[in-house]
Formats: sequence, structure tokens, C-alpha cells
Amino acid sequence: MIEILKPDFEFEDERGKLTQLVREGFTQFNIIFSRTGTFRGNHFHKFNREAFFVICGKFELLAQKDGEEEKFCFSDGDMFLIPPFVNHSFCYHTDTLLASMYDVGVELPNGEKDIFVPEDK
Repeated sequence: MIEILKPDFEFEDERGKLTQLVREGFTQFNIIFSRTGTFRGNHFHKFNREAFFVICGKFELLAQKDGEEEKFCFSDGDMFLIPPFVNHSFCYHTDTLLASMYDVGVELPNGEKDIFVPEDK
């Protein structure tokens, strides 16, 4: 339901470390900070693929689509991609810092946002 990714390039020496997440394919980049015990998301995108890189922290991701659901635990250095129409929710076990990247961008040309909440059944 989601795709596990790896950064495009990493380099480390005595001075420190450089991690190149992507070279192309994304138009919007966000940094998200979430506090321990918070719940975020519970939405999906119709037009965007959204990739995440965990800078630091730990959380559980619940991905849902077409009546199926999968749970994942992610922490420092993990990277993954959520395709369109996959509802995603985050439960943060520790203070967490994420990099988030959209291939199209949340703000659409018509002024609407590509963020949709699933309907209750």
C-alpha cells in the first residue's frame, strides 16, 4: 500500500554526514514537528504522491485503502512514499521531526487543497 524508499545519496566522513533525499520529482517540501502522544493525518490526497523522511523520532503509520489497512513503525532515517488515495494517520510515540515532499503540491491551481477526509460509513 505504501512504498519503502531510501535516500538517493549519502556521504559521511569525519566532518559529518550529508543525506540527499531526492534529486527530482517533488515540488513542495515541508518540515513537520509533532509532539509525543499526538495523532495527525487521517486524510488522503487524490493528486499527490507524498514522501516522508524521518529526521528523528518514532511513530506508527496506519495506511488504509479499499477496506484494507496496514500498520508500520518508523523511526530515525526511515523513508517511505504514500501514493494517491491511501488514507494515512500518524500516532507519535516520541517528539518527531519529518521531512515531507509532495510531487504536485497541496495547493492546486484552482485554489482548492488536495487534502480529503474519508467519509464515515
